[in-house]
Order: sequence, then structure tokens, then C-alpha cells
Amino acid sequence: MTSSPDRSTYLKLTAVTMIWGGTFVAGRYLAADLDPLLAATLRFLSASVALLLFMACARVRLTRPDARQWARLAVLGFFGIFFYNLCFFYGLHYINASRASLIVALNPAVIGVASWWLFKERLGAAKWLGIALCLVGAGTVIVSRNPQLLQAAANAWVGDLLIFGCVVGWGVYSLCSRELNQNLGALQTVTWSILLGTVMLTATTFISGRISLNALAAVHWPQLFSLLYLGVLGSALAYIGWYDGIRRIGATRAGVFIALNPLTAVICGAALLDERLTLPMLLGGAVILLGIYLCNKPLAPSRPMGI
Repeated sequence: MTSSPDRSTYLKLTAVTMIWGGTFVAGRYLAADLDPLLAATLRFLSASVALLLFMACARVRLTRPDARQWARLAVLGFFGIFFYNLCFFYGLHYINASRASLIVALNPAVIGVASWWLFKERLGAAKWLGIALCLVGAGTVIVSRNPQLLQAAANAWVGDLLIFGCVVGWGVYSLCSRELNQNLGALQTVTWSILLGTVMLTATTFISGRISLNALAAVHWPQLFSLLYLGVLGSALAYIGWYDGIRRIGATRAGVFIALNPLTAVICGAALLDERLTLPMLLGGAVILLGIYLCNKPLAPSRPMGI
């Protein structure tokens, strides 16, 4: 039986992945009009403002981390915010959102393997099978939606490599938060990591001369709405939900929910853009759901020796 706290965590992670399902489209839209470094900086400036306003309204004070926590938060800020978003926005200059989401669908496998290898997390056959099914289901949904995505352009390998950098950065951001998440909580960990990552992005953008009045003047209402979606929903709100999910059920079990990203993108396309749902898409979605179920199914207790 699934406990009530686990059920609420699953619903929260599902909502997070639904939000993230639209970030690749919003990111691709911004990549066509804004410098990638400037777009990443503006995204996390809006996320930082949103988080600080939320904490002020909720009357929650920022905790002062100790020296060891500062070092860990800096690692999270670098890999989860700075490095991830440079790879994200520059990668979307070379490949489309569908191809990028296909690569990002590797996240559950990377997180699962890293948890098993680094932290000796016991996965079991059902969890390995669940991770594999999530990969197969996500790939089926994405390729069915856009069969041309496998026909790469000349420099697509650059985009592929950059988006795989997102997978690496997100793996570090998910796995290196374990102790911080328990001691500081999801809100404090996310807020500090985003603030530190935003400082890194802003400093790099200023030093490279990417911020100018002409560049900011190019941000019109459509770009502004995309930035607010990416910053407030796709970063501030979703990152808190993600870290809270990791704290409650672990990185591997939470990680497989990322496979829902392409499925939610397809459902949104059908509901809002009148795109056609095909049988392979529906079958791929069913495989993803089965994979998530298997990965979150409780492990059988270890049998004592001699029994």
C-alpha cells in the first residue's frame, strides 16, 4: 500500500514534471531571440526575486549556513544553476526541444546508476526495470511526436553534448543535496543554491559584456512571459517541489518522474494546440507510468541467511 505522504509526494513530483515539460519550449523560444547567457541570467534573477518575495511574505528568514554548508551550496549553485543553464540555453541553439528532451530523458538512469555506485543504494531488479521502461517510454513518446528529430543537422552533436551536460549537472544537483536537504530543508537549500548560481551567472554576463540596454530592449512581452514561466514556475516553485520530493522518497525514486516531461508536453500539445495523439504516444506513456510504478514499488525485505 502507498502511504498518504508518499501519495502527496508523487502528486507534487508529477506537477513539477508537468511544469518542466514546457521549459524546453520556452527555452527554445528565448534561444531564438536572446543571448543564451543573458537569458539564463534573467531567468534566475526572476527566480531569486520570486523566492525572496515568497520568504518575506511567509516570514521565513534565510538560515546562515556554516562553512561546510557554504561549500556544498556553492557546488549546487555551480552545477545545478550556472553549468546546467549554460548547457541548456546554448544547447537549444543547436538542436530542437524534442531532441533535447530525448537526451534529458536519460536523467533517471544517470541518477539511479550514480546512487547505486556512489551511495550504495539498493535498487533491486524491479527498480532497474522501472528505470529502463521509463527510458524506453520517454523515447517512444518523443520520437513518435517528432520522427525527424533523429535526422541531425551538421552541428547537432554540439547541441547533444551540451544538453548531456544538463544531465550531468542535474545529477550532481540532485545527488549532492542529501545532507543539506535534511539539515536546511528544501526551501533554504533551493533558495541559497539559486542565489549563488544567479551571482555566478550575473557576474559572468557582466564580465563578458552581454548585458546592455540594446539587449534588454529586445525583451518584449512574449520573451518576458517565457522568462517568468522559466524563472518563477520552472525554477523557484519546481525546484522546491523537486528537493522536497528527493528528501521524502530519495533521488532515484524521484528521478524517474522526469520521464513524465515528454508525456506532459504531448498532452499539453493535444489540449492547447490541437496536436494529434497517436497510439505509439499513448503506449509510450503507459510504459512510462509502469516504469514509475516499478521504481517506486517497495523493495522486498532481505531474506536472512540460512532461511
